[in-house]
Amino acid sequence: MDRELILALRGVTCRYPDAPRDSLVGVSLEVRAGEFHAVLGPNGSGKTTLVRAALGLVGPVAGRAEILGRPAGGWSRRELARVVGVLPQREDNLFPQRVRETVSLGRYPHLSLLGGMGAADRAAVERALVACDVTDLADRWLWTLSGGEYQRVRLARALAQEPKLLVLDEPTASLDLRHEMQLFELVRALVDAHGLGALMITHHVNLATRFADQVLILADGRAVARGTPADVLTRETADRVFAWPVSIVPFEGRPQMIPLRQRKEAP
Repeated sequence: MDRELILALRGVTCRYPDAPRDSLVGVSLEVRAGEFHAVLGPNGSGKTTLVRAALGLVGPVAGRAEILGRPAGGWSRRELARVVGVLPQREDNLFPQRVRETVSLGRYPHLSLLGGMGAADRAAVERALVACDVTDLADRWLWTLSGGEYQRVRLARALAQEPKLLVLDEPTASLDLRHEMQLFELVRALVDAHGLGALMITHHVNLATRFADQVLILADGRAVARGTPADVLTRETADRVFAWPVSIVPFEGRPQMIPLRQRKEAP
């Protein structure tokens, strides 16, 4: 099946002003409709820079980043929000809002400057609430939600934009096991049911390899490995990237990483 190419990074190199070295070096990535991509790597490996380059927030010094064939930096924020739904790593909610109001914010890129929400906008909000299983929370205040519930609401807001691509920057940070699994399950279901592309930055190696179609591992701003989970997550690669001895074992056809103890001889 020919899947639409949504995001393409081709040999992208980025450097921040006054930085002693490049933050990203010659990294390439393609995300197509119906694909779930995960980006892994230790702290400081270039994951956040990759997201910023993909969204046109950082201009590459070499290579190019494109969304639907257009330079990522050439999209206005309003245009881009009609195509890409973003869950940033950090978000401060400064206003008291109910869930439905928050999800409705996702429709703003589609509204005229003077017009309010119409029937199509309200229908998109309802679909997003249903898809993220937060309809029962629609009248709740945000401050009453658990961490897992709040993440689902944030995802619903992004889905209400009716994007082609979801970009999620460490969306399971501070979540417990059940809510981590629910979020990965939800993203996978949205990709499969709606044909979205998804790009997730995460530290959860084992969940990434269980749910993602493609995995990119970064270290020191460079792509160490890219491909299917089985091709990418090898013991040699994991040892080198994460600087810790590991064992790789299969589970349901996907590789899983088990950190090993460094046993020392008793004195």
